[in-house]
Amino acid sequence: MLELLPALNDRNLPWPDTLHPIVVHFVIASALLVVVFDLIALVARKPALLEVSFWNLLVATATIFVAIIVGQVEAGLANPYGASRELLNQHTTLGWALAGVLSVLTAWRYVIRLRDPQQLPLAFLGAGALLGALVVVQVVLGDRLIWVYGLHTVPVVDALRRGLV
Repeated sequence: MLELLPALNDRNLPWPDTLHPIVVHFVIASALLVVVFDLIALVARKPALLEVSFWNLLVATATIFVAIIVGQVEAGLANPYGASRELLNQHTTLGWALAGVLSVLTAWRYVIRLRDPQQLPLAFLGAGALLGALVVVQVVLGDRLIWVYGLHTVPVVDALRRGLV
């Protein structure tokens, strides 16, 4: 059965490069744009931007699940070492928590939109600020996995394969 799986490349992946960072950038951009467009809509009194914000929230919610699935596969192939194990666990846990937060915010926003698409309660803005903060923390954790620990980079994978790490 294992012979049916593709061989792993020099990044320890069955595909040419890491896919998780590519997919997750859609989540990052969409989630942060939700907060930005909500603020602009309320400050500049441009309720049309609330619609833009809502659709960005839908995109962020849908794509986070794709990012998580791809991330779980890539995390399983990463061979984390030392402190990167704990960091990867934190990144994974926060990723699932963000999926929950985005799902709840999307459902809440849908109800708000049904009642009055031209208004947004301040409580939702506060929740959006929390979302933005969680996204920033998640980005920092993900960046550390790549730039500090080098997961899925050729030199680190080579060192792991040689038993040097």
